[in-house]
Amino acid sequence: MTSLDIDRLGRRAEAMLDELAAISEEPDRLTRRFLTPEHKRAAHLVAQWMAEAGMTTAEDALGTVRGHYAMAGEEAGANSVPRLLIGSHIDTVINAGKYDGMLGVVCGILAVEHFRDLGRRMPFAIDVLAFGDEEGVRFPTVLSSSAAVAGAFEPSWLDGRDRDGVSLRDAMQAYGLDPAGIPAAAMSRDEALAYVEVHIEQGPVLEHADVPLGVVTSIAGQFRTRVTITGMAGHAGTVPMGLRQDALLAASEMMLAAEAIAKAHPEASMVATVGQIGVKPGAINVIPDRVEFVLDLRAAADAPRHKALDQFLRKAEALAAARGCAVAFETYHDCPTAACAPWLQDQLAAGAGSLGLNPPRLVSGAGHDGQAMARLTDFAMLFVRCKGGISHNPLESATAPDMGAAVATLIRFIEDFRPPARAA
Repeated sequence: MTSLDIDRLGRRAEAMLDELAAISEEPDRLTRRFLTPEHKRAAHLVAQWMAEAGMTTAEDALGTVRGHYAMAGEEAGANSVPRLLIGSHIDTVINAGKYDGMLGVVCGILAVEHFRDLGRRMPFAIDVLAFGDEEGVRFPTVLSSSAAVAGAFEPSWLDGRDRDGVSLRDAMQAYGLDPAGIPAAAMSRDEALAYVEVHIEQGPVLEHADVPLGVVTSIAGQFRTRVTITGMAGHAGTVPMGLRQDALLAASEMMLAAEAIAKAHPEASMVATVGQIGVKPGAINVIPDRVEFVLDLRAAADAPRHKALDQFLRKAEALAAARGCAVAFETYHDCPTAACAPWLQDQLAAGAGSLGLNPPRLVSGAGHDGQAMARLTDFAMLFVRCKGGISHNPLESATAPDMGAAVATLIRFIEDFRPPARAA
């Protein structure tokens, strides 16, 4: 077992993340949406790093950058070899931090670079994957890139449009991708031994426990439901309060109802969020006649999550009717709770243990590409402490020593990786 310079690994990760963070749609903050020119620039940089680390590179039909580190004895051009998958995403939210997603890609590259430097090949290949549609901030899709790798891409997603009316299909073609190639992006179950992702925690548990790393046990399930309320526009000065059909007031009551429903299910760690809302006609002196918002509903178990959504839909219909409005719903994202494989959890914990660490086990309230990859293979996640638990925010922060510990843990995990025997 070779010695590892954790400080150097952490500094390398920090420098690479700084370089990625400089690629943004906006000059004064980090925003990099799926299939934008900035996403393409970031993908090219990641592919360059992969090649420098000794991997062959390719880009699939959804823009996922794939670095392949061949197994011992692998013949050039072999189409089907057993491989350990390591990855995360390089798209961001609006006004993002520089660690969310990108850290997992950088950790995978640095781990492979370690074995390249040793001239060492494993009895399995290693694929590092840089996905692009994890955040779901541009199109009404989430995890489409990783879903394509898992063979779970829905063709109807191609017709989804962003706020500018650009469809996913058109954006792919503008990026230089061919939608007809999506089926070829899927891996087979025989190829994929496991999927592992390193990610900042995006919560305060590890910092509170004063430990750098944690092993994830499961990822909470999630709904995204678009709610459209239709009322009647009118003059703000002449329509009496009792005669109004104010779509915005109806929407406001619905959002408060969602909050109350989530608070009523603390046993399921349920959370409800509305982070996007549109109001029309959008004039100061006109009563709103159309409001659209998206409800993000998450829970650690699927049964209470489904029950809560049903409760919200019924309550929203009643609130709309009470104000003389109509309401319509579109649940366009339903991602079930995904459990991390215990055998992978144990091997990640052992990797950290070899460094003298004892990582706690914890649930992820945030969604991740692992939820899509779970349709292909067993998966696990390693969380890295982040300051204040802050994420989706420029204040997002992780220390170089903690990131170095994550890379070192991943290296130890790969050194001792043993997939369970598969049934014949």
